Amino acid sequence: MPGLIPKQVLEDIRFRCDIADVIDSYITLPQKGTIVKTLCPFHKEKTPSFNVNRQRQIFHCFGCGAGGDVFKFVMLYENLDFMGAVRLLAERAGVVLEFAAGGGPSPDKELLLDIHEKVAARYHRYLLKSPDAQVARDYLAQRQLTGDIAETFLIGYAPDSWDTLIRWARNEKIPVDKLELAGLVVRKEDGGSNPYYDRFRARIMFPIRNEQGRIIGFSGRTMIKDHKGAKYVNSPETPLFHKSHILYALDRARREIVDKREAIVCEGQIDVIRCHQAGFTTAVASQGTAFTEDHARILKRYADGVVLVFDSDDAGRSAAIKTSGVFMQAGMAVRVAALPPGEDPDSLILKHGAAAFQKALDEATSALDYQIAVLCEQDDIRTEAGLLRVSKAVLGSISLSPNAVQRDLLVQQAGLRLGLSPAALQSELRPMIKVRPNIRQEETVAPSPVAPRPRDEMLLAEHLAASPELVEHVMEYLPPVLITDPQCRALVQSLAVSRTTGTDLMAVIAERDDTEQSLATFAAAALSAPTRSGTELSHREAVQDLILALWRVELQRRRLAIGASPERLQAGREEYHMLTTDLRKLRSWETGKDVARLYAQSMPGA
Repeated sequence: MPGLIPKQVLEDIRFRCDIADVIDSYITLPQKGTIVKTLCPFHKEKTPSFNVNRQRQIFHCFGCGAGGDVFKFVMLYENLDFMGAVRLLAERAGVVLEFAAGGGPSPDKELLLDIHEKVAARYHRYLLKSPDAQVARDYLAQRQLTGDIAETFLIGYAPDSWDTLIRWARNEKIPVDKLELAGLVVRKEDGGSNPYYDRFRARIMFPIRNEQGRIIGFSGRTMIKDHKGAKYVNSPETPLFHKSHILYALDRARREIVDKREAIVCEGQIDVIRCHQAGFTTAVASQGTAFTEDHARILKRYADGVVLVFDSDDAGRSAAIKTSGVFMQAGMAVRVAALPPGEDPDSLILKHGAAAFQKALDEATSALDYQIAVLCEQDDIRTEAGLLRVSKAVLGSISLSPNAVQRDLLVQQAGLRLGLSPAALQSELRPMIKVRPNIRQEETVAPSPVAPRPRDEMLLAEHLAASPELVEHVMEYLPPVLITDPQCRALVQSLAVSRTTGTDLMAVIAERDDTEQSLATFAAAALSAPTRSGTELSHREAVQDLILALWRVELQRRRLAIGASPERLQAGREEYHMLTTDLRKLRSWETGKDVARLYAQSMPGA
């Protein structure tokens, strides 16, 4: 594990975050006890195979192989990298993260995150208590966005003042240039005695969060009638905020998106908030920009497909067709929900309730069907010219997909809708695919199968996991270099360090692990393996037999190398006979233990 966070900080977080309590906060564990079994949250199953071991502080699923410590669980469940899981658990445990020299977020980024959290809380207080915010409160009451939903999304209000945040920052001893770096104030072109002014004024404020739930920017809606500027103003690009990488409410939606494998994609924040309020908790939106490849790549980490729910006007329909292409290019399935004329998700739910919105989702058609329907309103496909124009536009959309199977399916659908043969459409499609330089064809070759771990080495790891005190026995008779599988070897070495230093095994593993915690996953599988023998003595006998078996493999390898040619056999005949004799001794522990010890002592580094 890269040394970004001091070891003692990670151990403190792990100590404070009991794995059973953490998992129970995500999925309800059915019972208390040392080992708890339930249905796995990472794959569909009918028979419980997901085990949580409170004593060893690990989890392991015998169905899908997922496993590890508390950090690994959060990484998998929240779809986070290691640092994201550490941050989330640190906040849960109340541990202040301290980064080693050269590691972790820059001081500026940490300060900017803190500033955004404090400013959001301040804007929220203004909304609730300031007399100046009455117009905002009236507007939100009219839109039925008050109470719990306003609290949940921390909706706020920026007063109609040029220096609200500047005065606040001065009292908080926050340098004003940090507010500028955060995009909260703007530097005047002419300077003067007061060179800065607040970016957001007289606006309802919607905090924007990253995937981990940290506030990184704002979107503000003006409350000034006949305002000449933009109705919505977003934070500018900052060290924290990059609008092409941000999806509004993804931090709240992503768990449900993972479960349902499909996201609802809207155009604006209020649409998303209304969806969440009505129970459609997979809804997200972009941040005042068209959807980009980056947005699609982010959503693809969580979902297989999206359903677009845009405004029903001409601009909304054009945006839906364009956005469909972006998601298709990412290899995702796309559906489009057609709303009644003049409606958007917010107004539809308000006027007709959640059932009407659910009906629109249920009746959503494929992006291809939607595009054809829109194009057929503009062109008469009963004419040759109209059919050629529509088919060309449709094939242009199909060509965006990097997946050959998806393209073939779409061609079949287009042929059916347009009354054309799939073969003719395929013929026109091929040159369009060839001239697209950026299309990424999905890999069609099956991945190479993962080689199984050596059986004896895997058994050794499982027996040592069951009886870790036997690792001292192993280290005396078996050099780690003879354990060829890297994970088996790393686990044995970690067990040895844990026994020697008295350190918790998972803490040792965390220090040696990679960012994907692959060693923790392997260790959890070994630690959770079914008991292969019932007593300490039988574990010891099994380990001894495995030590001898691994030595027999090594001595046989050496003997074969000597006998590989007559010349080498002639030169090493004495050693060859000695190896033959020692191989016979290695058939039992009584005659083989001294042989194993002598060879172990003669190995380099012994």
